[in-house]
Amino acid sequence: MTITTKTTKGSDDVKVTFSLSAAEYSEPVSVVGNFNDWSPFAHVMKKRSNGSRSATVVVPKGSTVHFRYLGHDGHWFDDEDAVVDDQGSTYEV
Repeated sequence: MTITTKTTKGSDDVKVTFSLSAAEYSEPVSVVGNFNDWSPFAHVMKKRSNGSRSATVVVPKGSTVHFRYLGHDGHWFDDEDAVVDDQGSTYEV
Protein backbone atom coordinates (compact mmCIF):
# COMPACT_ATOMS: atom_id res chain seq x y z
CA MET A 1 0.00 0.00 0.00
CA THR A 2 1.34 3.38 -0.98
CA ILE A 3 0.01 6.92 -0.76
CA THR A 4 1.67 9.70 -2.76
CA THR A 5 0.83 13.38 -3.09
CA LYS A 6 1.47 15.94 -5.78
CA THR A 7 0.84 19.66 -5.55
CA THR A 8 0.44 21.93 -8.53
CA LYS A 9 2.22 25.27 -8.36
CA GLY A 10 -0.29 28.05 -7.86
CA SER A 11 -3.10 25.67 -6.85
CA ASP A 12 -4.76 25.16 -3.49
CA ASP A 13 -5.40 21.51 -4.31
CA VAL A 14 -3.35 18.35 -3.81
CA LYS A 15 -3.60 15.15 -5.86
CA VAL A 16 -3.52 12.11 -3.59
CA THR A 17 -2.82 8.75 -5.25
CA PHE A 18 -3.64 5.52 -3.44
CA SER A 19 -1.83 2.42 -4.76
CA LEU A 20 -1.99 -1.30 -4.01
CA SER A 21 0.54 -3.79 -5.36
CA ALA A 22 -0.52 -6.69 -7.56
CA ALA A 23 0.65 -9.10 -4.86
CA GLU A 24 -1.68 -7.50 -2.31
CA TYR A 25 -4.97 -7.37 -4.25
CA SER A 26 -5.71 -8.88 -7.62
CA GLU A 27 -9.48 -8.28 -7.42
CA PRO A 28 -11.27 -4.91 -7.79
CA VAL A 29 -10.89 -2.47 -4.89
CA SER A 30 -12.38 0.98 -4.27
CA VAL A 31 -10.95 3.74 -2.13
CA VAL A 32 -13.76 5.33 -0.14
CA GLY A 33 -13.60 8.37 2.14
CA ASN A 34 -14.63 11.85 3.12
CA PHE A 35 -13.43 13.12 -0.29
CA ASN A 36 -16.28 11.22 -2.03
CA ASP A 37 -18.89 11.25 0.76
CA TRP A 38 -18.06 7.59 1.51
CA SER A 39 -19.56 6.50 -1.82
CA PRO A 40 -18.40 2.88 -2.35
CA PHE A 41 -17.83 2.92 -6.10
CA ALA A 42 -16.92 6.55 -6.80
CA HIS A 43 -13.18 5.75 -6.96
CA VAL A 44 -12.62 2.21 -8.17
CA MET A 45 -8.88 1.60 -8.34
CA LYS A 46 -7.73 1.08 -11.93
CA LYS A 47 -5.61 -1.93 -12.77
CA ARG A 48 -2.24 -0.92 -14.24
CA SER A 49 -0.11 -2.83 -16.75
CA ASN A 50 2.12 -4.14 -13.94
CA GLY A 51 -0.93 -5.53 -12.10
CA SER A 52 -1.00 -2.88 -9.39
CA ARG A 53 -4.12 -0.80 -8.74
CA SER A 54 -4.41 2.94 -8.12
CA ALA A 55 -6.86 5.79 -7.82
CA THR A 56 -6.24 9.53 -7.55
CA VAL A 57 -8.41 12.08 -5.76
CA VAL A 58 -8.07 15.86 -5.47
CA VAL A 59 -8.40 17.54 -2.07
CA PRO A 60 -7.67 21.02 -0.70
CA LYS A 61 -4.18 21.62 0.75
CA GLY A 62 -4.13 21.09 4.51
CA SER A 63 -6.96 18.55 4.45
CA THR A 64 -7.22 15.53 6.66
CA VAL A 65 -8.27 12.62 4.46
CA HIS A 66 -10.27 9.84 6.15
CA PHE A 67 -10.55 6.71 4.02
CA ARG A 68 -10.82 2.94 3.85
CA TYR A 69 -10.51 0.41 1.06
CA LEU A 70 -13.45 -1.73 -0.04
CA GLY A 71 -12.66 -5.08 -1.64
CA HIS A 72 -14.80 -6.82 -4.27
CA ASP A 73 -16.32 -9.13 -1.66
CA GLY A 74 -17.53 -6.31 0.62
CA HIS A 75 -14.45 -6.58 2.85
CA TRP A 76 -13.41 -3.20 4.31
CA PHE A 77 -9.75 -2.71 5.24
CA ASP A 78 -7.43 0.08 6.36
CA ASP A 79 -4.11 1.22 4.97
CA GLU A 80 -1.34 -0.35 7.04
CA ASP A 81 0.87 2.74 6.64
CA ALA A 82 -1.76 5.27 7.77
CA VAL A 83 -2.91 6.27 11.23
CA VAL A 84 -6.20 4.52 11.99
CA ASP A 85 -8.92 6.19 14.05
CA ASP A 86 -12.69 5.78 14.46
CA GLN A 87 -13.18 6.99 10.86
CA GLY A 88 -10.72 4.53 9.33
CA SER A 89 -7.31 5.40 7.93
CA THR A 90 -6.24 9.03 8.26
CA TYR A 91 -3.79 10.90 6.03
CA GLU A 92 -2.81 14.58 6.30
CA VAL A 93 -2.04 16.50 3.09
